[in-house]
Amino acid sequence: MKKQDYQLTIPAEIVEQFKLKDQDSAKLIVKRGRLVVQFEDSRLSIFQKRVWMWPVLMALFASIGYYIYCLTQNIRSVALSGDSSLATAIIVIGVSMGMLLFAGFFIHDRNNPHNHFSKNIYWRNFPVIVLSFALILALILIGAMWLLGVIFNGARFDFFTASIILFVFGVVTNFAMVYVSLIVDASLLSTVLTLVIISGVAISMAVNNQRYWWQHNLSFLGTKNASSGWGFNATLIFAALLMIALVDYLFVSLHHAFPRSRRLFVLRVLLTVTAVDLGLVGVFPNNAWSHEVHDQFAIILVYLIIALIIGIRWLLPNVSKDFLHLSYGVGVALVVAEILFQGIGYFSLTAFEVVGFLMAFGWLLMLLDRIESLIDTGIESKIMKK
Repeated sequence: MKKQDYQLTIPAEIVEQFKLKDQDSAKLIVKRGRLVVQFEDSRLSIFQKRVWMWPVLMALFASIGYYIYCLTQNIRSVALSGDSSLATAIIVIGVSMGMLLFAGFFIHDRNNPHNHFSKNIYWRNFPVIVLSFALILALILIGAMWLLGVIFNGARFDFFTASIILFVFGVVTNFAMVYVSLIVDASLLSTVLTLVIISGVAISMAVNNQRYWWQHNLSFLGTKNASSGWGFNATLIFAALLMIALVDYLFVSLHHAFPRSRRLFVLRVLLTVTAVDLGLVGVFPNNAWSHEVHDQFAIILVYLIIALIIGIRWLLPNVSKDFLHLSYGVGVALVVAEILFQGIGYFSLTAFEVVGFLMAFGWLLMLLDRIESLIDTGIESKIMKK
């Protein structure tokens, strides 16, 4: 490919905002169909600032502590899987170390001029973000340990070898959590929100003791008759808190580009109320004592989604025709699904709930993505005016 040299003029406001110097480097990337200048981010220089010492040292201390524990308990060999196994130690210690490292580096990086995400995160949302990534790490480690347990069924190790394996897994997970804490942004948080909901619902389906739960409804997964009811309800509550944190960040960032916008204020209120209502669906499960309350919040959730779809034309600045057509298409599809369920009886209650949830949640994710892109558009317009 033939290369050509171009000269790029950077506004003084950007130079001051990012505290750029003459020796700083930058690269051009394509993002959402636009050419974006991305300055070299010091947050990613893990090995240049000896940040690597923390993940390695914490893994080393954890493995030494595990070795001493096995030695004092006269444990000659450790099973790979099962109760009090090496897998249990890797999951518990790995999640604990990863959560501490993520929280520590996330807080420390707030002083970085290149980091605009953590600066716009309120402390009230900080625990939810940390717990979200800790939950994803726990699910990954549980899946990995289950797979290793199947592959190496019945494997046992002496406590020295077990300590070395714990150290290796600890270093890998610690580095991963440090790296994620330095690159986390709204897009990654949206991905975590998706993973939390999908994994939580999928696990609730998989471990449910009622094989024919789907003959009832989706909310059955959160009732006392399901063995995983607490997990399903916790997924809804946790997803709601994570969505509130994401909405909070997006609109705090939007305020700098679109100050005193009544439309965005109404949109923020609707999205926040939608997230709260989703959490209340989990707080009041579909049990006998809270059946009516659960149904009311579920119905309100549908009304809120419909209100967002209808009002997006006036509430979201610079909304594209493609997104409007997509939004109206989702609204029509939800109405058709309602007719197939209530009017014709073609859809079962479970099918209607699953189809409606997937369409509504997918549209919400696309709306949040549009809001994130609006942040960049607003900043660009402000620069152009100056």
